Amino acid sequence: MKTLAAIFAYNEGEKIRRTITRHPYPRDYDLLVMDDGSTDGTLESLPKNGWLHLRNPTNQGVGAAMKRVFDYVIENNYDVLVVQAGNDKDDPNEIPRLLDPIRSGRADFVQGSRFLPGGGYGNTPAYRVLATRFVHPLLFSMFVGKRVTETTNGFRAFRTNILRDGRIDWRQDWLDRYELEPYLLYNSIRLGYRHCEVPVTKIYPPHQQGYTKMKPITGWWSILRPIFYLGLGLRK
Repeated sequence: MKTLAAIFAYNEGEKIRRTITRHPYPRDYDLLVMDDGSTDGTLESLPKNGWLHLRNPTNQGVGAAMKRVFDYVIENNYDVLVVQAGNDKDDPNEIPRLLDPIRSGRADFVQGSRFLPGGGYGNTPAYRVLATRFVHPLLFSMFVGKRVTETTNGFRAFRTNILRDGRIDWRQDWLDRYELEPYLLYNSIRLGYRHCEVPVTKIYPPHQQGYTKMKPITGWWSILRPIFYLGLGLRK
């Protein structure tokens, strides 16, 4: 299967450098960095050996950046897309765990879960553990009718035919920020695509390096509202 691993970055400094260099080489997938309008100059200073580069001229939001990559994988006939954060939280050496259920024909959408046995998380603020381990997965599970342990972790892989499904309208304007990731997971499960979870690790960098760009209120509403909008039939 033709596979692309996409890293999403916005002003990640040294963290994006570490993220890229942690990917094994040689590898059985193409590697792409999607730069959502960074102004820190880090990516421009890195040699473009072994990875592809897309860039938005200004910061448009992670959802908008993902849409750009979704169009890219469709145009270039990729079969599978792996999504990874560019802030060095995810371990690229765990990508085979995400790909194995797809390549073996057992799954269409594989969600990485830090809360499964064999997974792990570190340096995570207590309130984020509460929100990502209990609040969001509980609400999500209630609406989709399936027990899931992880819903906010962007480390995942899926078949690109999901993006070609006309019932999943991922190009909608309201999905330009954090909404797109839970939206895609929600619809993939509800529409009957084979979904599974695999254990992964997610280690937050030291607080002084900036462990998240998500704002406390607006950011969390951004990842919560797809559940309510879709579950109550307010959006499709």
